[in-house]
Amino acid sequence: EVQLVESGGGLVQAGGSLRLSCAVSGFTFDDYDIGWVRQAPGKEREGLSCISGNHGGASYAESVKGRFTISRDTAANTVYLQMNNLKPEDTAVYYCKVPVFCPSLLFPALDSWDQGTQVTVSS
Repeated sequence: EVQLVESGGGLVQAGGSLRLSCAVSGFTFDDYDIGWVRQAPGKEREGLSCISGNHGGASYAESVKGRFTISRDTAANTVYLQMNNLKPEDTAVYYCKVPVFCPSLLFPALDSWDQGTQVTVSS
Protein backbone atom coordinates (compact mmCIF):
# COMPACT_ATOMS: atom_id res chain seq x y z
CA GLU A 1 0.00 0.00 0.00
CA VAL A 2 1.38 3.37 -1.03
CA GLN A 3 1.45 5.81 1.84
CA LEU A 4 2.72 9.36 2.21
CA VAL A 5 2.31 10.66 5.74
CA GLU A 6 2.92 14.30 6.55
CA SER A 7 4.03 15.69 9.89
CA GLY A 8 5.75 18.69 11.42
CA GLY A 9 3.13 21.37 11.12
CA GLY A 10 2.22 23.73 13.92
CA LEU A 11 1.71 27.29 15.04
CA VAL A 12 4.56 29.72 14.51
CA GLN A 13 5.00 33.47 14.51
CA ALA A 14 5.74 35.36 11.33
CA GLY A 15 9.42 35.14 10.54
CA GLY A 16 9.73 31.74 12.18
CA SER A 17 10.59 28.34 10.74
CA LEU A 18 9.15 24.86 10.53
CA ARG A 19 10.32 21.64 8.95
CA LEU A 20 7.72 19.36 7.45
CA SER A 21 8.34 15.67 6.91
CA CYS A 22 6.77 13.25 4.46
CA ALA A 23 7.31 9.60 5.32
CA VAL A 24 6.95 7.41 2.27
CA SER A 25 6.18 3.70 2.12
CA GLY A 26 4.78 1.19 -0.33
CA PHE A 27 6.96 2.00 -3.33
CA THR A 28 10.62 2.32 -4.26
CA PHE A 29 11.48 5.74 -2.94
CA ASP A 30 14.07 6.77 -5.53
CA ASP A 31 11.82 5.81 -8.44
CA TYR A 32 9.46 8.72 -7.83
CA ASP A 33 9.48 12.48 -7.73
CA ILE A 34 7.75 13.82 -4.62
CA GLY A 35 6.52 17.27 -3.81
CA TRP A 36 4.45 19.50 -1.60
CA VAL A 37 1.18 21.29 -2.18
CA ARG A 38 -0.91 23.42 0.15
CA GLN A 39 -4.55 24.26 0.47
CA ALA A 40 -5.77 27.31 2.33
CA PRO A 41 -9.46 27.99 3.01
CA GLY A 42 -11.04 29.81 0.11
CA LYS A 43 -7.91 29.58 -2.03
CA GLU A 44 -6.80 27.42 -4.93
CA ARG A 45 -4.58 24.44 -4.24
CA GLU A 46 -0.99 25.53 -4.79
CA GLY A 47 1.96 23.39 -5.84
CA LEU A 48 4.95 24.60 -3.83
CA SER A 49 7.96 22.44 -4.51
CA CYS A 50 9.04 19.16 -6.00
CA ILE A 51 12.20 17.06 -5.92
CA SER A 52 13.28 14.55 -8.53
CA GLY A 53 13.80 10.94 -7.57
CA ASN A 54 16.45 10.46 -10.25
CA HIS A 55 18.80 13.39 -9.80
CA GLY A 56 17.51 15.32 -6.79
CA GLY A 57 16.79 18.46 -8.78
CA ALA A 58 14.19 20.72 -7.22
CA SER A 59 11.53 23.15 -8.40
CA TYR A 60 9.87 25.90 -6.41
CA ALA A 61 6.87 28.15 -6.77
CA GLU A 62 7.68 31.84 -6.88
CA SER A 63 5.72 32.38 -3.67
CA VAL A 64 8.19 30.25 -1.67
CA LYS A 65 11.43 30.49 -3.64
CA GLY A 66 14.28 31.56 -1.40
CA ARG A 67 12.33 30.73 1.77
CA PHE A 68 11.51 27.02 1.41
CA THR A 69 13.94 24.18 0.72
CA ILE A 70 12.96 20.66 -0.27
CA SER A 71 15.21 17.68 0.37
CA ARG A 72 15.01 13.92 0.48
CA ASP A 73 16.68 11.28 2.64
CA THR A 74 16.79 7.95 0.86
CA ALA A 75 17.88 6.02 3.95
CA ALA A 76 14.85 7.32 5.83
CA ASN A 77 12.40 7.23 2.88
CA THR A 78 11.47 10.77 3.82
CA VAL A 79 11.07 14.07 2.01
CA TYR A 80 11.45 17.29 3.97
CA LEU A 81 10.28 20.84 3.43
CA GLN A 82 12.27 23.37 5.41
CA MET A 83 10.24 26.55 5.67
CA ASN A 84 11.96 29.74 6.79
CA ASN A 85 10.77 33.32 7.13
CA LEU A 86 7.19 32.17 7.32
CA LYS A 87 4.42 34.65 6.57
CA PRO A 88 0.75 34.70 7.59
CA GLU A 89 -0.16 33.94 3.98
CA ASP A 90 1.66 30.62 4.32
CA THR A 91 -1.12 29.45 6.63
CA ALA A 92 -2.62 26.33 5.05
CA VAL A 93 -2.79 22.55 5.20
CA TYR A 94 0.32 21.10 3.59
CA TYR A 95 0.30 17.81 1.71
CA CYS A 96 3.00 15.72 0.10
CA LYS A 97 2.08 14.10 -3.19
CA VAL A 98 3.61 12.29 -6.11
CA PRO A 99 3.42 14.88 -8.91
CA VAL A 100 2.09 14.50 -12.40
CA PHE A 101 5.05 16.51 -13.71
CA CYS A 102 7.65 17.71 -11.27
CA PRO A 103 9.38 20.55 -13.20
CA SER A 104 6.04 22.33 -13.70
CA LEU A 105 4.80 21.65 -10.18
CA LEU A 106 1.81 19.88 -11.65
CA PHE A 107 0.11 17.75 -9.04
CA PRO A 108 -2.98 15.54 -9.02
CA ALA A 109 -6.06 16.53 -7.10
CA LEU A 110 -6.11 15.81 -3.41
CA ASP A 111 -7.71 12.55 -2.40
CA SER A 112 -10.31 12.27 0.30
CA TRP A 113 -7.88 10.29 2.45
CA ASP A 114 -5.06 12.85 2.27
CA GLN A 115 -4.65 14.21 5.78
CA GLY A 116 -1.88 16.78 5.47
CA THR A 117 -0.39 18.81 8.27
CA GLN A 118 -1.67 22.20 9.39
CA VAL A 119 0.66 25.18 9.35
CA THR A 120 -0.55 28.36 11.01
CA VAL A 121 1.52 31.53 10.94
CA SER A 122 0.48 34.32 13.26
CA SER A 123 1.27 37.95 12.57
